[in-house]
Amino acid sequence: MVDCLFCKIIAGTIPSSKVYEDEQTYAFADINPQAPTHVLIVPRKHIASLDHAAPEDIAALGHLHTVAADIARGQGLANGYRTVINTGEDGGQTVDHLHVHLLGGRSLHWPPG
Repeated sequence: MVDCLFCKIIAGTIPSSKVYEDEQTYAFADINPQAPTHVLIVPRKHIASLDHAAPEDIAALGHLHTVAADIARGQGLANGYRTVINTGEDGGQTVDHLHVHLLGGRSLHWPPG
């Protein structure tokens, strides 16, 4: 997608602090972290939101969460972490490209926001 911020980050036309990448995903540090560890894990395939995910995206959605768990272990988040997918304007989604927030490194309270 031409005007998608995350597609540009994946393509390397916008710089990022890469944390992980493979053939399906790209993960990078959030530029406005809400916790000591705040990583965004995005599929390389442009999917606007969870609401736009199709049956053929099921494996990719699972892969995003598996990658989040791997990153959490690598970041030393043994005491726990949170994964979040914001969907739509009221859900707090600000970039129209599906992404998982990995948050950790401090106690995360409930309910959020």
